[in-house]
Amino acid sequence: MSATTLAPARPATARTRWARGAAGAIGFAALVELLSRTGLVDPDFLPPATLIVRRALVLLADPAFQGHALTSLLAWAAGLGLAAVLAVPLGLLLGSVPVIDAATRSVVEFLRPIPSVALIPLVALVLGTGLQLRITLVVYASLWPILYNTMYGLREVDPVAKESLRAYGFGPAAVLLRVSLPSAAPFIMTGVRLAAGVALILTVSTEIVAGRGEGVGVFIFFAGIAVPARMTDILAGVFWVGVFGVLVNALLVAAERRFFRWHHVAREAA
Repeated sequence: MSATTLAPARPATARTRWARGAAGAIGFAALVELLSRTGLVDPDFLPPATLIVRRALVLLADPAFQGHALTSLLAWAAGLGLAAVLAVPLGLLLGSVPVIDAATRSVVEFLRPIPSVALIPLVALVLGTGLQLRITLVVYASLWPILYNTMYGLREVDPVAKESLRAYGFGPAAVLLRVSLPSAAPFIMTGVRLAAGVALILTVSTEIVAGRGEGVGVFIFFAGIAVPARMTDILAGVFWVGVFGVLVNALLVAAERRFFRWHHVAREAA
């Protein structure tokens, strides 16, 4: 009995991935529309998808909502940027110096599981409830995915490449910059992409919990405490948060494939 060899499946093209994503989004919207229109779910709690999208488009042209969105965007971008600036060097240090890694591991493992939202009262007491509160919590939450991916990337560096450079007389710093950092860059980029989603969640969550100032989360909060609650406004705000998250993830994935094509080719070959 002869064995048959199955050809490896070809990776989906960008057009195919976008088509599948669009089909899933349309199917989900149709389900929401059906549940609301048929009364299976109370329309006061889940308005039809068409009304949500219509309200979202109206909000997009509303200067007040634009101010909320820009405030959230600033907090998200500043927090994510600061997290990357802090986490990458720290990850390189911990991943390259085992003694420091061992000495700080217990502290890192203690801090990492603490939910950022739980720190809102403490940070608000120290820094106030303005933009600095959101940025601080976003930095705290976003730091961990980048830090751990940086450390993991360093562990995946080819030891032969490092030993070859050392054999030519290069010191630890040169090996780190010439071999370890470029090899770990795709993993760092993945960490940034994961942290971008975490940063968005923390930005909006902090705004909702704090309930002050400006931001999409603040807009959602006040729509929720209105009497009666403005569910269409709430879900329209959530809609734009989701759209922004999808766009950011798509851009970062495209950047990964563009700048680290060699890494994806090696993984697909493996």
